[in-house]
Amino acid sequence: MMDKLTDLQGMVREAIDKGATNVEEVHKALAKMPLDFLAKIGPLENLANQGKALQDQSIGSVYESIRLVNQKAGELASQMLGKK
Repeated sequence: MMDKLTDLQGMVREAIDKGATNVEEVHKALAKMPLDFLAKIGPLENLANQGKALQDQSIGSVYESIRLVNQKAGELASQMLGKK
């Protein structure tokens, strides 16, 4: 029974991690669309590119936090299951 719980815990942890990464990629792609449009306007190009960099970093930080919480929850679950 414990082996099944441990396997399930690992599968859930991996699914959350991969899911967060996939959602992050979509989020970044959608969020940059308006800034890509603005970057085509000569005087706004520099500002739009700076905005894209800041936005990309902010979005990345959010999903990195999700992955970190997932990792820590997985470690806690492993301890509770007596595997660490």
